[in-house]
Amino acid sequence: MTATDRPSSMSRARQNYVLAVLVLVYAVNFIDRNLLPILLQPIKEELGASDAAMGLLIGFAFAVFYTLAGIPIARLADRGSRRDIMAIGIAFWSLMTAASGLVTSFGQLALVRIGVGVGEASATPAAHAMIADLFAPERRARALSIYSTGANFGVLFGLMLGGVIQQSLGWRAAFLLIGLPGVLIALLVRWTLPEPRRGESEGLVDSGETPDIATTLRYLASLPTFRHLAASAGLYGITCYGLVAWAPTFLVRVHGLGPAETGWKTGLAIGISGACGAVFAGVLTDRLVLRDRRWLVWIPALSAVLQIPFHVCFALSPDANLAILALVPVNFLNGIFGPSSYTLTQGLAQVRMRAMASATLLFFLNLVGMGLGPTIVGQLNDVFAATEGADAIRYSMLALLLANGWGIVHSLLATRTLEADLVRAAER
Repeated sequence: MTATDRPSSMSRARQNYVLAVLVLVYAVNFIDRNLLPILLQPIKEELGASDAAMGLLIGFAFAVFYTLAGIPIARLADRGSRRDIMAIGIAFWSLMTAASGLVTSFGQLALVRIGVGVGEASATPAAHAMIADLFAPERRARALSIYSTGANFGVLFGLMLGGVIQQSLGWRAAFLLIGLPGVLIALLVRWTLPEPRRGESEGLVDSGETPDIATTLRYLASLPTFRHLAASAGLYGITCYGLVAWAPTFLVRVHGLGPAETGWKTGLAIGISGACGAVFAGVLTDRLVLRDRRWLVWIPALSAVLQIPFHVCFALSPDANLAILALVPVNFLNGIFGPSSYTLTQGLAQVRMRAMASATLLFFLNLVGMGLGPTIVGQLNDVFAATEGADAIRYSMLALLLANGWGIVHSLLATRTLEADLVRAAER
């Protein structure tokens, strides 16, 4: 790669339009993904599944196929049109979401949810790579944080719409009515988004040579900073995904809320606070890294420490409103670790491995975080139920905090090599 003084070919307004559409894509991604938690109880009852089976479906089964599909799809994105790959993925996962409303057995539901996971694997790696090529390093954390808000808006509308539609029309209608409109988003992406020139934001000339998967993975594995970053992201993800996946069921079982009330209350608490946390993290990161780039890993560690008392309050509160109120700071702080982690990943990657680098980070975040978080809670619910009854889920939620502690260790270890690894990446 070599530097060039060639000006950007895209106006600021056009850049912002692309970012806005990518936020919409990420929101749809998370709307479809988070329908299952709010619909969990009636699906479980109709299909005769256990908590452990539902936790496995929301968590590990979905995450395995999401992460495994993400690597080869990201390789295609680094080689070809990221926009086109994303559009195909959106259409596929939207149709699979709609098909979830037509299943007649738990096995069929598992198969279509796997399809949702495979389709959704196309979105974020391609989006991260496009954003890195659109926004210069000094604006990148803020742009990635704005993109991250799509996940929070997706949780918000997924829980709210899912709860309302379920209560009015049933859980099958929720999948159908929310899944099918995603095909229109796929068409919007395909026909209105440009394909950014690789390396454009940094004035780099793209050689056109895409490293193969093995070369990319060897390069990332050779960076101690990336190894600790991937480990910490996965561990923080256990706490985050486990909490979000089971919070609606927690409020129904422990505090007796109905599905519609649970949906809009948890949707607002999780969605808005998480989006605010992500934007705050982006602004904070762009400012602090000018002083010391180690803030890219200090910020996630600090957010993991600060959320502990609020997480405990949520799990042990005797009052539903107090528990929901505690969700606000928890999810504000959960929204902080992503933008700085994604920014660091793009800084460590070469221009033709940016989608792959993002997919590799997401492999750990989702396989460990999404895979184990909801699964652990489901398993512990069944273990504690014999002695604790409906309160079993309280202690399952508390157990998630152990992962945060371990993640903090990896974040602090990453500070020892971060500067050297960023310099090494810039010289390649």
